[in-house]
Amino acid sequence: MRCSTERGVAMTDTDLETVATWLRNAQSIVILTGAGLSTESGIPDFRGPQGAWTKNPAAEKTANLRYYVADPEVRKAAWRHRVNSEMWTAAPNDGHRAVTELARLTSVHTVVTQNIDGLHQAAGLDPDRIVEIHGTVHFAKCLACSWRGPMAETLDRVRAGEEDPVCLACGGILKSATISFGENLVPADLARAERAAARSDVFMALGTSLGVYPAAGLPEIALRNGARLVIFNAQKTPFDELADALDHGTLGTALPALVRQVGNIRPAG
Repeated sequence: MRCSTERGVAMTDTDLETVATWLRNAQSIVILTGAGLSTESGIPDFRGPQGAWTKNPAAEKTANLRYYVADPEVRKAAWRHRVNSEMWTAAPNDGHRAVTELARLTSVHTVVTQNIDGLHQAAGLDPDRIVEIHGTVHFAKCLACSWRGPMAETLDRVRAGEEDPVCLACGGILKSATISFGENLVPADLARAERAAARSDVFMALGTSLGVYPAAGLPEIALRNGARLVIFNAQKTPFDELADALDHGTLGTALPALVRQVGNIRPAG
C-alpha cells in the first residue's frame, strides 16, 4: 500500500494510522535524520529557503576541507561561526522527542543522523542506537595528529583571542569533529549504518533532502532489501516517487501525531 501527499500537505489520520501499523509490526526500523529535524530548535539548515548557505553562499567554504586547510581566513570565519553557533543554546524539539518515543514504542534498531548538534542524545535517545554519520560539533580534532578533545575547551581559546587555534599537541590545524566536504566518513560508522539499512523492514527519512551521499545511499540499500520507505520532509526529495508513505508537512507536528497513532495500535499477533 502506498500513501502520499502533495507538497506542503500533511498525511491524513488514515495515512498516519497505516504508517503506525507498519512501525508497530516491524522487526527492525532504521531512521535517518537530517537538518530539517533541527530547524524547529532554531538551528538553520544549509540549503533550504532560509538556509545558512542560501543566505550566505560564501559560508559554504567553511565546510569544504580544501578551502579550510588552504585559507586561514576561512578557518577564522569558521571559528567565529562556531563560537556564535545556535547549537550551544538549542534544545530538542517535539520532533526529536518523537523519535525518542518511537524508539521506546517500536523496534527502532538504529538512528543514523546527519546532524552534528547532539540533540537526539539531549532528547533522551539511547546513544548506543545513534550513528552520527557526519560527526559531532561537541568535539574538536586535529587534522595532523590523533588529538581529539571537548569543543568547549578550544572555543574558550577562541574567546580569549586565538582567531585560528592550533593543536597544542603538534601545532596542526584544528577543526570540529564533523565531516566536511572532501573528508571521508568514519568507515566504521558508514559500515554500521549500511548494515542496519540492509536488514531494516521499515526505513524512515526525517528532515533530510536525501541529496548528500553516501548517507543518501542508505534508503537505496533498504529498498533493495525490501524495506518500506517512509519520508517526512518539508521539501521534495529525489526519493519521493519511491516512498511508500510521504509527508511534506511540519515535522514538529507530524511526528508527534504519528507517535500518538503508534501508541493506539496493538502489534499484529
